[in-house]
Amino acid sequence: MGIYEELQARGLIAQVTDEEEIRELVNNGKATFYIGFDPTADSLHVGHFMALCLMKRLQEAGNKPIALIGGGTAYIGDPSGRSDMRSMMTPEMIQHNCDCFKEQMSRFIDFSEGKALMVNNADWLLDLNYVDLLREVGTHFSVNRMLTAECYRQRMEKGLSFLEFNYMIMQSYDFYALFQKYGCNLQFGGDDQWSNMLGGTELIRRKLGKNASAMTITLLLNSEGKKMGKTQSGAVWLDPNKTTPFEFYQYWRNVADADVLKCIRMLTFLPLEEIDKMDAWEGAQLNTAKEILAYELTKLVHGEEEAKKAQEAARALFSQGAAADMPTAELTADDLADGQIDILAMLVKGGLVPSKSEARRAVQQGGVSVDGEKVTDIYAAFSADRISAEGLVVKKGKKNFRRVILK
Repeated sequence: MGIYEELQARGLIAQVTDEEEIRELVNNGKATFYIGFDPTADSLHVGHFMALCLMKRLQEAGNKPIALIGGGTAYIGDPSGRSDMRSMMTPEMIQHNCDCFKEQMSRFIDFSEGKALMVNNADWLLDLNYVDLLREVGTHFSVNRMLTAECYRQRMEKGLSFLEFNYMIMQSYDFYALFQKYGCNLQFGGDDQWSNMLGGTELIRRKLGKNASAMTITLLLNSEGKKMGKTQSGAVWLDPNKTTPFEFYQYWRNVADADVLKCIRMLTFLPLEEIDKMDAWEGAQLNTAKEILAYELTKLVHGEEEAKKAQEAARALFSQGAAADMPTAELTADDLADGQIDILAMLVKGGLVPSKSEARRAVQQGGVSVDGEKVTDIYAAFSADRISAEGLVVKKGKKNFRRVILK
């Protein structure tokens, strides 16, 4: 099985152009491919995780990845999947985020000499002359056709700024620039990027002629990655200072039963033969599958030692023990009243709920426990002596945990 067939078997490919040429390129290690990452935050999140795993797979098969940091397109903002306009970032914020991305990507991609590239589209986009761009690139884009793209249609009712309208042209120009500068002949992206990606392919062919078509191939990565990484409290980050290894482990440990085998197939590097045997698993076996998923992905992102710690902490938690490596919330003497703290205040100060009213509802609905014991009394209180001994494991719902300690 070639790498292209493996990507298909893992459910990673949604749409392609020029499939036979793509198959020939990647299976023979001839692809120089790029995936773009807009630096809208100072950390990548698990929504980017699938793309990083894909780059790692293709590089191991002999292909050359280009990680394109959108330092230029970040000045505009991608309207795809948005109901409103992104906040404008300063050049300093964009550069800081780009630096953070590079450090995180290096855990997945080998950027040693000749193995891979990391480039920033600010290097060419920020120097473009507007009139020249209109004459050389704008003539190849139909406004009528652009307005049929899903990324624009979903914004038309609430208003699409002219700034964002240019995003497709900028992304298309990226592929054109990468093709000329680095011989990039393949691009990957999520389903919502299809129109933008086709724009780049067509721009190359129109400007450089049909003979360039064999080297301008677009492949579309399945959009499952866009669905990942969101929780009620926000994104699941790859930066351990934003999402601890334990929290990262717990995110994957708590995926839905219907999704666990799909995630194992798409994201882990376990052999397909081993995963195929899991397809028949059900009931309690799915919990084992979730542990495998959580461990393998935590190991990929944070290393084997942190993965083992997270797994041990999670098992200790479910056996009603106090796990030292789970997320910790620190209380001080100022948080106590008469030497104790009530359950509502502890939930709020522990970061498990945003307000006492939500804490009250959680307790009344039976969704709160302390050290494995359900708490149903909204006036329940805990003494400083009990907290300061080893801390308390406070749980809200099925996925939110904190070890509350007293400094």
